Amino acid sequence: MAAGSFSAGLSGLNANSAYLSVIGNNLANINTVGFKSSSVTFQDLVSQTVGGSSVNPMQVGLGVTTGSISPVFSQGAIENTREATNVAIQGSGFFVVRGAGGNSYTRAGNFTFDSDGKLVTPDGQYVQGYTSINATTGAVVTTGSTGDITVPLGVLRSPVATTSFSTKSNLDSSAAVGATFTTGVQIYDSLGKSHVATITYTKTAASAWSYEVTVPGTEATGTAGTTAGTVRLGPIGAITFNGAGAMTAPAADVTLAGPTTWANGATVSAITWDLIDANSVPSLTGFTAASSTSSISQDGSAAGQVNNISITSDGTIMATFGAGQSAAVGQLALATFNNPKGLLKLGSSRFGESQAAGVANVGVADSGGRGTLIGSALEGSNVDIAQEFTNMILAQRGYQANSKTITTSDEVLVETLQLKR
Repeated sequence: MAAGSFSAGLSGLNANSAYLSVIGNNLANINTVGFKSSSVTFQDLVSQTVGGSSVNPMQVGLGVTTGSISPVFSQGAIENTREATNVAIQGSGFFVVRGAGGNSYTRAGNFTFDSDGKLVTPDGQYVQGYTSINATTGAVVTTGSTGDITVPLGVLRSPVATTSFSTKSNLDSSAAVGATFTTGVQIYDSLGKSHVATITYTKTAASAWSYEVTVPGTEATGTAGTTAGTVRLGPIGAITFNGAGAMTAPAADVTLAGPTTWANGATVSAITWDLIDANSVPSLTGFTAASSTSSISQDGSAAGQVNNISITSDGTIMATFGAGQSAAVGQLALATFNNPKGLLKLGSSRFGESQAAGVANVGVADSGGRGTLIGSALEGSNVDIAQEFTNMILAQRGYQANSKTITTSDEVLVETLQLKR
């Protein structure tokens, strides 16, 4: 039986030595971005039946082995970094990155741009996501396969001609017939030049107004406006209100054909004046209150360069242009696994796929069970230093106890050998 105690003691030394190695690695990575600590469990080896007349089995255990060493995917602390390209995951999921060996997965969001404008990890892995933009809505298309996220700062963005604008205004019902009220709306032509379109409202009767939309005559040619030196963008129209101050005419949005030509040679295109919103609510009212315009919106923009980015909670990368405009230029992809503990550690805070982990479910943040993202922040290591020190003491005591077992077994063998003398 002394040989068995030697073997059991040796297995205990090996198991607790592995435990100390894991603890040491956890503590070494206490400040590693996105690091996930590992936990160790032990399990006993087979037992030897020693016989006897007892009703119950008489067995002696043959030692211990390491049952599992698995990562702990608890949430790490979120720290603000003020770096626009940094992003942290709050909840489940992994960033998808691509290298020479294919895709791998990480929780470390300390990304930056390389010389080609591609978003990369510190070790040069390309961050994956969606970069196709819907030309109509401007939203990122998140169907299909992922690709490298590319946002080249400083690249000139083409201008966008204004195709629609909206104004929320009140026309004073108590104003005298002949009274006027004007609102200026900045619009852009196809070359990105801005023009101020002036909407002139004129009181024509009780609960009735006329409107005229013009631009300066120095910027366009066409039908002269009522005001000298102006050119109309469309014909003069009529606006009427009911007794409750709600607009009754026009009953739909107004299409303005535009001038005959723009002085700078830009292409002339029609512009829609959105008078009825998506909820069928008119944007003009005729209450007894001072005529005023509370908000103006339009969909055009001048040419501009990308000078900054930000990342939203769903991973959308919003680029800010020098013209004061912003637009979505991509969206980060996140992956989840049925068994993330089955992933293989590859180093550099990255994980690789394995059969035990299951197939990667790739999509966007805040959907399909994936967590949300926090821009300009990083997820820190989830190592609990107090817990690791406690585990270190336990592993140390276990190692010392098994060392004592071997020492005692050796003393017993020496006594046994001395019996024949």
